[in-house]
Amino acid sequence: MNSNDLRNRTKKFALRIIKLASALPRNRLGEVLGRQILKSGTSIGANYREALRASSRRHFVTTLEIAIREGEETVYWLELLAESNTLKPSRLSDLTKECDELVAILTATVRTTKRQIRNQKS
Repeated sequence: MNSNDLRNRTKKFALRIIKLASALPRNRLGEVLGRQILKSGTSIGANYREALRASSRRHFVTTLEIAIREGEETVYWLELLAESNTLKPSRLSDLTKECDELVAILTATVRTTKRQIRNQKS
């Protein structure tokens, strides 16, 4: 997957998270969970874009690691929404799968880049 494909994919994911948050109940629970998932779910793509403009390979890795942590946090909030029956689990399964895939792609990219950095030192 090239960088443009992943840019578009993380942006599409963020838009899906925005739609999900707007569908949450209009109560305290919906507000709290909505704010949390909005922050983490939209941050994945924002951090990925920042990484693409990194000033060094180490900065690139560090910023992608932030995106990975945000992805893991987003999965956590999706699990809470499903397991609390705030939203139907069937509505969340595709989003959870997509987030897991994004985390896997970013993790593989970090591993590859770290290996390249180590090999340059040798």
